[in-house]
Amino acid sequence: IVPVVKILNGSIELNVTEDGLPSAPPILLLHGITSYSGTWDWLVPDLAKHFRVLGLDFRGHGKSDRAPDQYFSSGYISDAVTVLERVAGQPAIVIGHSLGGATTAALAQRHPELLRAAIMEDPPLGLGGSGKPALEGTSLLTSFKLMRESVPRLQASGITVDLLVDILAATPSASGGTFGDILHTNGIEQMAKSMLGVDASVLDPVLTGNIQAFLDPEVPLAVPSLIVCADPAKPDALASPELAGAFADISPATEVFVVEGAGHLIHDELASRDTFRSKTLDFLHRHGLMS
Repeated sequence: IVPVVKILNGSIELNVTEDGLPSAPPILLLHGITSYSGTWDWLVPDLAKHFRVLGLDFRGHGKSDRAPDQYFSSGYISDAVTVLERVAGQPAIVIGHSLGGATTAALAQRHPELLRAAIMEDPPLGLGGSGKPALEGTSLLTSFKLMRESVPRLQASGITVDLLVDILAATPSASGGTFGDILHTNGIEQMAKSMLGVDASVLDPVLTGNIQAFLDPEVPLAVPSLIVCADPAKPDALASPELAGAFADISPATEVFVVEGAGHLIHDELASRDTFRSKTLDFLHRHGLMS
């Protein structure tokens, strides 16, 4: 059983899992919107030999408190800062996917004193601040609209995780094919668990465009950073390699890597999980962050 830490960020209780070596340097894992910390379970064994591994459930997700009307960039960033200051207790490596990647990038801009390095997986670097739906032009916008309607109904129905896994496996993915065709089984299981635990209204600020900007395009990422982009040819890709490259150009030690053929769920895809794992571990080795 993985130990759990509960901490308060204002009135919101956050759920943080803890794994690995208690005395080792901390690494914080941040999930995407509608997901939860369990999305990283596959990577924890690789990290736990070297790090104290912390997994945050953002507000409204997993086993953290719901916080209606507080699902904006400032809230997610403050959740991560709270964990870094109060649980990590020293500068940490942060790895984040999607929403977690945008939050990681914001930490690298605004709170570099709390970070040793940042790894971002298909982060929507331009998210928020435009006043229009944040994912306009991607197939994820359609997927999120469907989820916003279906998730409350699924939760109310009392459906089991196993049955939802079967349904999801046969569901067309935003990237093409069905989830069963393209994702690891444990990725589909975590997706089912996350859908049954999330407050569906976390999607509202994304669907309306009111989520607020995470990043200032003119401020560098102030710690060694790796931006892993999905293939821009995929309809659900969020991290623009051009925008990632613009940050790399103004930042001291930022690398950009595009995973050919990968959709937004890079670390759950059968074809791209191992690439993401090896890129992540290689980056940590090269920067002297992992023995």
